[in-house]
Amino acid sequence: MSADTDVMRRIAARDEAAFAELVEGYGARLYTVALRLLGSPADAEDAVQRAFLRCFTSARDYRPEWAVSTWLYRILTNVCIDEMRRRAVRGRHEEERARRDAGDERPERVAGEGAADGRAAGEAAAARLDVARAMQRVPREARILMTLCYVDGLGYGELARIRGISINTVKSQLARAKAILRAALGDRDPRRPASRARRSGVAAAGTDAARTTS
Repeated sequence: MSADTDVMRRIAARDEAAFAELVEGYGARLYTVALRLLGSPADAEDAVQRAFLRCFTSARDYRPEWAVSTWLYRILTNVCIDEMRRRAVRGRHEEERARRDAGDERPERVAGEGAADGRAAGEAAAARLDVARAMQRVPREARILMTLCYVDGLGYGELARIRGISINTVKSQLARAKAILRAALGDRDPRRPASRARRSGVAAAGTDAARTTS
């Protein structure tokens, strides 16, 4: 019996010390995934807490043939999906309200303000914004797989078990996500080469993109 399996056995017996050990061992990893999926530290922390609560209350359903990390990631991603669905509904209402309240007004920019010192920071910010917008085009399931793959280096087999899909589906979803990102982050002006920041965004899309999206 592995150490993690023994921890789950003890949690199923309502051993609070074992539960604290599990949180200590996996809390940071789960938080990183949740943050990159949801984009908000507060929402990520809440998602991790809810995932651990589900783990504690359903510990008797854990099967020893599963890696504990696989089981935890499955719970966490389902929690995050629930939050994404709530956001989608809430976001539609907020956007409609904002359009009514703000109309077409846009804040004016002060020409030349911090131009010399802010150019590099502006490019980096624009690249992050491009990545965030590009990730919005990636289907939710593919976005989740990409996050798990690049954040924790999970293989196709474990990704398939976490999401309850086939390995071939994992491969096709990841390939689709990468293709969408490359197309979205590619230089939109064919007359000039892509900026270094944007090229970096394409190269590191799997790692950096999910951090800024919901």
